[in-house]
Amino acid sequence: MIENKVAYITGGTKGIGFGIAKVLLENGISVAFSGRKKDEVEKAGQDLKQISQNVLGIISDVRNLENEDEAVKHIKEKFGRLDFVIANAGLGIFKPVDQLSAEEWNDMIETNLTGVFYTLKASVEELKKTEGYYITISSLAGANFFENGTGYNASKFGVVGFTQAAMIDLRKYNIKSTVIMPGSVATHFNGNIPSEKDNWKIQPEDMGNLVLDILKMNPRVLPSKIEFRASQPGK
Repeated sequence: MIENKVAYITGGTKGIGFGIAKVLLENGISVAFSGRKKDEVEKAGQDLKQISQNVLGIISDVRNLENEDEAVKHIKEKFGRLDFVIANAGLGIFKPVDQLSAEEWNDMIETNLTGVFYTLKASVEELKKTEGYYITISSLAGANFFENGTGYNASKFGVVGFTQAAMIDLRKYNIKSTVIMPGSVATHFNGNIPSEKDNWKIQPEDMGNLVLDILKMNPRVLPSKIEFRASQPGK
């Protein structure tokens, strides 16, 4: 059901997106991934090609609809189809609301929320053709507010609502939609450098295995919203 299919992952140069790319490649899915920085896209592409040559790295900023349109065009040119879209690109800036700048607010909203819309907008016609799958990566911060989280909470709450509503719009085309809401993940997010201290956290490959499990489910079922957390809190 999944071999020879094609996935597009935004924010795929490291962290969650890179972990998802690795697992999908290991299971016979061709992968296109995007990032904003040329050097990071090239480095990730070299690493992923150690698993499979069916990889396409794309320089794209999800805040730009034309970039995402071009990304989908490149995917069609290389692979001929697009089956799975994982809207993962995101960023977090954590400050009290009275200290958060308008630029910081807009960066989060445009990347985390508008970006998932642009990625879907660019890919939806291809997903209709393949009766594909659209997955967004939100966060437990999309259900739980916290201090210094106004911009991040707003964007991630928005991703949950957006994906749930899109699920209803798209299912008439046999396109499935799922929003994943992970807790603490061992990535470089917010300046973290993954190390042994992060062993208790969700690992990027855990996210990849979750996405793989979703894609392999019987077509009659749809896990539309998934909260995904570490089994034990860190000390």
